Amino acid sequence: MSFSVSRASLDVCTRMLGSLAAFLVKADEYAAARKLEPQALLTARLFPDMFTLTRQVQAATDAARNVARLAGQEPLKMESTETTFAELGVRIAKTLEFLNGLDKGQLEAAAEKMIAFPMGTQTMQMPAPDYVFNLILPNFYFHLTTAYAILRHNGVEVGKRDYLGMR
Repeated sequence: MSFSVSRASLDVCTRMLGSLAAFLVKADEYAAARKLEPQALLTARLFPDMFTLTRQVQAATDAARNVARLAGQEPLKMESTETTFAELGVRIAKTLEFLNGLDKGQLEAAAEKMIAFPMGTQTMQMPAPDYVFNLILPNFYFHLTTAYAILRHNGVEVGKRDYLGMR
């Protein structure tokens, strides 16, 4: 089987965003059942210099939307103003809607192309497979996994099956 840009990027990100959305539902239910302020979870972090749960979710969705560059589009810009589980759920839903609107044919056509992307004040370029495997996916999984770890650390009953989307 040849390399599929769509399967390696779009399919992975959309499946795992579904898992992330499910984590947040469980976290909201956990807070309600234990009469916790949701902000206790939304502002939780693993270490003082790391992002909060809210920012981890925002960063994961930002990373996923970078798939658009493979289709020759700019990623959908979104303000990071969410303060509730519901608002984060809407952010994930908007990201999924955007990603599902990308043309898979255009994604596949990118397999042999150089992808330009901003890095700080510079514009960098790399081959599409490198962009997927060395930039999009590592960033996406880092923030997704950290969001999972924050919730797990704070007692939310999410496990490997939740992470893998095997609900």
